[in-house]
Amino acid sequence: MIWNKEFETLSRESLEKVQLERLQSVVERVYGAVPYYRQKMDDAGVKPSDINTLSDINKLPYTTKEDLRLNYPFGLFTVPMEEVVRVHASSGTTGKPTVVGYTKKDIETWAELMARALACGGADKGDMVHNAYGYGLFTGGLGAHYGAERLGATVIPVSGGNTKRQIMLMQDFGSTVLLCTPSYALNLAENIAEMGIDPAKLKLKVGIFGAEPWSVNMKEEIEKKLNLDAIDIYGLSEVMGPGVSCECIEGKNGLHIFEDHFIPEIIDPESGQPKSIGEMGELVFTTITKEAFPVIRYRTKDLTKLSDEPCACGRTFHRMQRVTGRTDDMLIIRGVNVFPSQIEHVLMSVEGVEPHYQLLVDRKGALDTLEAQVEVSEDIFSDEIKVLEQLSKNIEKEIKDLLGITCKIKLVEPKTIQRSEGKAQRVIDNRKL
Repeated sequence: MIWNKEFETLSRESLEKVQLERLQSVVERVYGAVPYYRQKMDDAGVKPSDINTLSDINKLPYTTKEDLRLNYPFGLFTVPMEEVVRVHASSGTTGKPTVVGYTKKDIETWAELMARALACGGADKGDMVHNAYGYGLFTGGLGAHYGAERLGATVIPVSGGNTKRQIMLMQDFGSTVLLCTPSYALNLAENIAEMGIDPAKLKLKVGIFGAEPWSVNMKEEIEKKLNLDAIDIYGLSEVMGPGVSCECIEGKNGLHIFEDHFIPEIIDPESGQPKSIGEMGELVFTTITKEAFPVIRYRTKDLTKLSDEPCACGRTFHRMQRVTGRTDDMLIIRGVNVFPSQIEHVLMSVEGVEPHYQLLVDRKGALDTLEAQVEVSEDIFSDEIKVLEQLSKNIEKEIKDLLGITCKIKLVEPKTIQRSEGKAQRVIDNRKL
């Protein structure tokens, strides 16, 4: 189902006209209202009057997370605080959190975008939406909640945690749509199996999962274990929250970016130079409808590529490939660039390996080491030592052949890796301790 045909099926010519008008408006506004943006634009030698075509966006300076932190908490807001009806913030695990604000209209826009995203996944009025994204400063829970209400569905606002109770509610309430992180979906699936519940007897038809990178193999694992269609959703608090783009259930081949609200670019993460459609690089967004906290050419650090190929669903927006990793998640092991999702892809392709793992990075002398602790099924773990040793060697060889690095594999018994009620901690880098 297409939620808003007026915009979601626009011709490229009509869409670009809308984008240019909105881009010119937001650039004018931030230049006038935010001294920091004005100084950056002056330093780059660009004025709002210089934005006459969409390609002129390349004249504008990038915005980074460091810019947001330098203006903590409210320095990049374009409206007075009495017009801000809500704030959200990142976790701030690497310093001060990034703080974002919303006007009443921003909240309405966000709800509209999340309704579109849920419709992409096949949700509709009458659905029971089990919302297990975290409520609070994290944007996921409330963003999804308002979108489901806008769609006309019934929302079950369970947030994260208390997994067995969540499963009971799924059964009793007849949940049809599941919203959570991919890692928590696996946690739910594991508990469902332990409780002796047949997932086919649940009413779940689709899960819309996001907030962390996940491989195609993990997607297939979730679909198999929960007996539903798994759909990828993308967003980040600095740009809006969830609802920036979403995969459609008809195509399942990339996430439709809601381009009437966000202008996407792909750039080389090292040089900052623009890349073309189909080329892999860092994703950059300019928000063109946000009131309280617009961002200009925000560098997300997420790695993906864009596609302009037609989609079976009829939406005409460009699509982005599922995020393969983040530039700040990249591990450099003895000169080789490695993303956790690449190792996950190998692990999930091995029969008997469970979708629970953790990467331990350390340094011995001058050399970096990488170890993957991976759960295996009870049957495999109870095998003879030599069987486990051979399986470890096979996985190590697969990783070496694919990625060119040495990764020690430690097979561990079920339930050894800590379960997540939100975003999973996949990497422990002891070099930074």
